[in-house]
Amino acid sequence: MASLLDIKRRIKSVNSTMQVTKAMNLVASSKLTKAKESFNKIKPFFESTKTVIGRVIEHTGVVTNPFMTKREVKKTAVIVITGDRGLCGGYNSAVCKSGMAVLENKNGAVVTVGSKGRDYFKHREKEILKSYRDMSEKPSYVDASIVGKDIEKMYLDGEADEVYLAYTHFISTISSEPKVIKLLPLNPEDFNSEKKGAGTLTIYEPSEEEVLDYIVPRYINTVIYGAMMESSVCEQSARMTAMDSASDNAADMIDTLNLHYNRARQGAITQEITEIVSGSNALE
Repeated sequence: MASLLDIKRRIKSVNSTMQVTKAMNLVASSKLTKAKESFNKIKPFFESTKTVIGRVIEHTGVVTNPFMTKREVKKTAVIVITGDRGLCGGYNSAVCKSGMAVLENKNGAVVTVGSKGRDYFKHREKEILKSYRDMSEKPSYVDASIVGKDIEKMYLDGEADEVYLAYTHFISTISSEPKVIKLLPLNPEDFNSEKKGAGTLTIYEPSEEEVLDYIVPRYINTVIYGAMMESSVCEQSARMTAMDSASDNAADMIDTLNLHYNRARQGAITQEITEIVSGSNALE
């Protein structure tokens, strides 16, 4: 059995760890609240952009936008959004596995947002077209525009013939799941629901096609931004849950160690009393 000093040191060590996990839980909880607020703010902008695209498509009829034109798929790219830090349970590994599943039996490569995704695919010797970091925890529209611009250039230059987006979908504070959507080419049919009830008197200047050419890249950026924001919410939620669980486990471990300490202390006292009694008997 471990000595009393060893057990005492172990209790002190676990207690220090528990203080850290509790602090991280509070920080993650605060960041989660802010991330939720930011995510809810971008929803109206996303829906408005989608509505405009639907109306323009209705007026133009035949869509000639390069981002909406299908072509032979020779290479697939997957944008995988992960975190730059760990200590968030299975958040990073789950979305990486979803991105890997898309590339199965395909000639493909990845674009990683977050150092954890980069490390995951680098370790598995997957081609990484582009890697970004320091964006995932507190993403901005500027960050999403940087990613979107590079993706659009890759697509137009033929470096990728289709692009998927793997991110984490927020369900509740204690629940989330990895999700994969096809980002490029955009399917005009996805905007059908936005066509109904569109204003027929809308006039687009200089033309519907030029308006579409202007707004589609911004729609792509908005989709990426929304995925980054939602992933940020899920990361903080996962970290908060993981740290809460770690704090509970540390508390249980301290209780167990205290029990062992009390037993060892009781055993030591009993042994000392026995030795005193034995020594006293020997003197008689």
